[in-house]
Amino acid sequence: MQLILDLTAPVEPDFDNYVAGPNAEALASVRSFAAAERREAVLYLWGEPGSGRTHLLQGARKVNASLVIADDVEQLDETAQQRLFVAINAAREGAAPVLAAGGRPPAQLALREDLRTRLAWGLVYQLKPLSDAEKALHLRALAARRGLRLSDEVVGYLLTRLPRDLPTLNSVLDALDKYSLSAKRPVTLPLVREALERKIR
Repeated sequence: MQLILDLTAPVEPDFDNYVAGPNAEALASVRSFAAAERREAVLYLWGEPGSGRTHLLQGARKVNASLVIADDVEQLDETAQQRLFVAINAAREGAAPVLAAGGRPPAQLALREDLRTRLAWGLVYQLKPLSDAEKALHLRALAARRGLRLSDEVVGYLLTRLPRDLPTLNSVLDALDKYSLSAKRPVTLPLVREALERKIR
C-alpha cells in the first residue's frame, strides 16, 4: 500500500522536472541565478499561461529561499508594485536578487513606468510553448515516474481531446492514475475514454 501512495504522490515543481523544450537557455539562467552564480540583480520571465513561469519560480524558491519572487506582476496593485520597485532598487545595491514573471515583456506591462523600466534592467527571457512532441515526452516521463506506461495511442488521444497546457495535462494524468488504481486496470485507451466520460477532472 505504501508503494502505491508513493507512486501517486503529486510531483512538486522543481528544475529537474521542468520540461525545457525551447526554453533550455532560460532554465539554465534561472538555475544559475537561483544558485547565486550570476551577478544580475533582476531576472524576468514572460510567456503565455502554461509556459512554465510559475514552475520555474517555485523551483528557484526551493534552491534559494532568500530570493524576492513576484509572479503575475501585471496583477500587482499599487502597494505591491511599490514593494517590488523598492526590492529591485535594493537588489542593485547588493540585497536579495529579484526573480519576477508575467504574461508580457516589461515594456508592455500595465504597471507604473519606473517599475517596467526596472524589470527590464536585468535578464529577460520569453518562455515559449512546448510542441506537441515535447508535451508527449513530458507525459511519458511523468507517467513513468508514477509507474505507468502510456501507449502512443493514449498520448495522442489526450493531446487531441484535451486542453494542451501542462497544468491540465498533469492534472488529467494524476486523475487517470487514481482511476486506474481504483479500477485495477492499466491505462489503456478504453480506460481513458471511460474515465473522461465520467469527468474524472
